[in-house]
Amino acid sequence: MSKFFADLVIRTDEARRAFETHPVVLDAVAKGMPLQRYRTLLLELYHVVWHFNPVSAAAASRIPDSHKAVRYFLYQHMLEESGHEEWVRNDLEAVGVPASDVAGYKPSAFTQALVGYNYWAADRAHPCSVLGMLYTLEVIASVYGGPFASAIKESLLLEGERGVSFINSHATMDAEHMADLRKILVTVNDAPAQDAIVDAALLNFHHFTRIIEQV
Repeated sequence: MSKFFADLVIRTDEARRAFETHPVVLDAVAKGMPLQRYRTLLLELYHVVWHFNPVSAAAASRIPDSHKAVRYFLYQHMLEESGHEEWVRNDLEAVGVPASDVAGYKPSAFTQALVGYNYWAADRAHPCSVLGMLYTLEVIASVYGGPFASAIKESLLLEGERGVSFINSHATMDAEHMADLRKILVTVNDAPAQDAIVDAALLNFHHFTRIIEQV
């Protein structure tokens, strides 16, 4: 484990634990969710996922050559994440939410705060902050996505991947992405970039916890 990756884990551990030990998260992982709450969660996730690549693109456009390895990493990552909002849309359709409802849904204040912060951080704080967003979302997906998808399938009597394709696929996919992220974090050696990544991870853990809490 690289020194900075270890520092990132340590410095964001309290925020991660606040997410994983939240009663709503524990209940969802153990028992799933009622149908309406799961629909609302997917609607919130749709907006998080829709903005993932635009935030990454905004960051990539501002990354200097001193961090060009991060820029190239983002180019590749954006290709891999392209179209994933459609996976969420398909899951919404599978649980009875028509496309018209998806288009007309206004995300919660916490989702707007998470997305807005990530744009602001990429543009005004430090473009490498986007790695903090990636770290948070990939930790949540890779560690908790699988158990949550299984609980949802059981509680809502869903068959196969219908309704949980996005969450279930990212449980495996983001475990692989985390390994790639660890490699790129090795290249980030200056304190301002490292601090921006940590700050972004802390804010993303906080806002994502609030999103889960309020659905």
